[in-house]
Amino acid sequence: MRISALEELPKLPNLKLAVVGHVEWVTFFDVDQFPQPGVIGHANQLLEEPAGGGAVVAVQLARLVAQPVHLITALGRDEFGEKSFQRLQQLGLNLSVAWRNQPTRRALSLVDSHGERAITVAGERLQPSANDDLAWDDLASCDGVFVTAADAPALHHCRKAGVMAATPRVRLTTLKQAAIQLDLLIGSGLDAGEHVPDGALLPAPRLRIATSGAMGGQAWPGGRYRAVPLQSPLVDAYGCGDSFAAGVTAGLAAGWNGEQAISLGAHCGAKCAIHFGPYANDPREFHRN
Repeated sequence: MRISALEELPKLPNLKLAVVGHVEWVTFFDVDQFPQPGVIGHANQLLEEPAGGGAVVAVQLARLVAQPVHLITALGRDEFGEKSFQRLQQLGLNLSVAWRNQPTRRALSLVDSHGERAITVAGERLQPSANDDLAWDDLASCDGVFVTAADAPALHHCRKAGVMAATPRVRLTTLKQAAIQLDLLIGSGLDAGEHVPDGALLPAPRLRIATSGAMGGQAWPGGRYRAVPLQSPLVDAYGCGDSFAAGVTAGLAAGWNGEQAISLGAHCGAKCAIHFGPYANDPREFHRN
């Protein structure tokens, strides 16, 4: 499959987009080396942001369409939940939150001088449920929705959007229980936890993608595609896959074909890779209205 140059792609129309998923409060360390027993390492940079798949996809979508994107999520009633809520609003999201009497999940992301990363999470992943009093009815008027975490009944609300995309991180058992057809299922082909066997979902997704980082990935239908060459050295791979997923989702919601949508996703992933943390890229780089 050919990856088109950004200037070859159509302009994105005015889209109404949403994300249903999870948020984690992440501490990012740029380290000289990964931790080793008995060795004191040093961090060159430190950054704290609300991230996780739901947040990263939603922020990238908001930047692509240059307007607020709706995020339906769950947060803990704690310091990190409140900080996540405030920061995500600053990043261009409209939030509908199920507040839980549980801690907001936290994560530690380490990246070394080669751009390799290691992530440790602490706490339960909080996710929205169809039983929560959230803006489920608004999804019917959306051109596209991406799902990273929800229960099976909530997926039926999501299916009312024009295009419905999801990641296997929703959990295969949940996707099977919902028994709805996805327009896009996209996950990491390098992560065993995101592997979806052929025929596992019925009806089958219209488009399925397994990403392989710098090697590109595989699409069914469509075949193999290559990653976009980086314009500068790799800095941090955190959020690249979610940025890719956002680009593909926006393209499909705009009515583009699979090759065009994957091309946009590849450019989004490449831009994310050359910055520290998931939100450093200039939003004007992808404002294509």
